[in-house]
Amino acid sequence: MAACPRVLLVDDEPDLLDLMELTLAKMGLETDRAASVAEAQAKLAQTRYDLCLTDMRLGDGEGLAVIAAASALGVPLPVAVITAYGNAGNAVAALKAGAFDYLAKPVALDQLRALVKSALKVPEVVHPDMPTRELIGRSPVMEEVRARIAKLARTQAPVHIGGESGSGKELAARLIHRLGSRADKPFVAVNCGAIPETLMESEFFGYRKGAFTGADADRGGFFQAADGGTLFLDEVADLPLSMQVKLLRVLQEKKVRKVGATAEEAVDVRIVSATHQNLAALVDAGRFRQDLYYRLNVIDLVMPSLRERPDDIPGLARALLDRLGGHRVVLERDAERALQAYAFPGNVRELENILERALALCDNQRITAADLNLAPCQPVPAAAPGSTYPLQDYLDQVERSAIIEALEQTRHNKTAAARLLGVTFRSLRYRLERLGIE
Repeated sequence: MAACPRVLLVDDEPDLLDLMELTLAKMGLETDRAASVAEAQAKLAQTRYDLCLTDMRLGDGEGLAVIAAASALGVPLPVAVITAYGNAGNAVAALKAGAFDYLAKPVALDQLRALVKSALKVPEVVHPDMPTRELIGRSPVMEEVRARIAKLARTQAPVHIGGESGSGKELAARLIHRLGSRADKPFVAVNCGAIPETLMESEFFGYRKGAFTGADADRGGFFQAADGGTLFLDEVADLPLSMQVKLLRVLQEKKVRKVGATAEEAVDVRIVSATHQNLAALVDAGRFRQDLYYRLNVIDLVMPSLRERPDDIPGLARALLDRLGGHRVVLERDAERALQAYAFPGNVRELENILERALALCDNQRITAADLNLAPCQPVPAAAPGSTYPLQDYLDQVERSAIIEALEQTRHNKTAAARLLGVTFRSLRYRLERLGIE
């Protein structure tokens, strides 16, 4: 990057250009101005810039054309857009087109400075074989995932990661963080389903001394801990509706208020969320707020299940075995074939569990198909029309079978069974009590 970064400002409002130019000059940055799409395109073709800030609505076109011109350059150039207040649709369109971040009018100078500081640390080159190689596998679907992660790392847009339990959603989130401009800042992972509802607000936003019994000192929450970096909300679908409202406000205002405090404090956090559940279906069912869904799901990433990439299983198994038992362990060919034929309802997490168990049971550091002890994958029975028992009884029967199978696979380790089922330990304990499973 040049010794003195240069920023291109694109807007047809001279007053706003003056304000941004003055603000960036105080930060030691050089600026050029453009009042139209055509003028911006000409300047981009003539001069090397380190950042571009463009309005979404210009007299001769839209900011999307400026984003396209920047993307067509031979070197990466982060572009941030300025949108009218409340016009989330334009912001989403810009982010999906490759924009780095966005600001809403009227432009807040503290947010402008924070955006510029973050943007000018974006790495100029993202090699596809850098840390993303930790996502083991060369199947076409995994190559697509790697390419998408590299693109997502260049933006500041909220990302929602979907996929089955154990498919590597947190690993993907960590890679997005590590390849992006916030790599030198904290990555804070939070399991939303593991926090008691009564403690959620204080855990997320912190609290002031004396706010409640036991609050003997000021304490920051997850947002303060992740300030400047990335906050990963795992199993975000488990958030109760009351907490969803509070989270939405923080994402909109970019400020948090500690429990017991009267003033808010600004936070600069990128949000990456994940869940194995279908958020859109939960919105339709009234269990997840639609406005929060749109805030979190600006750009999505879906992690494939192991069933979708059987050719990757042998290589993934060998890598896991190297970590578990060193390079001396041999995975026999019949064991590889057995793993490739298995459905893996628990995905990579289940594969690791199976290999760890096989490593303990095998002879002479050689794992055979018999050592894997794979349980036959039984399909969930279809509901028969006009069945003789009520729907809830049928659902309880299916749920009981799934829980018992998971407990058997994990040798009645309830924590491991909860991970395998994709639920929290607390949720599994409740289900065990409700269904009368000892």
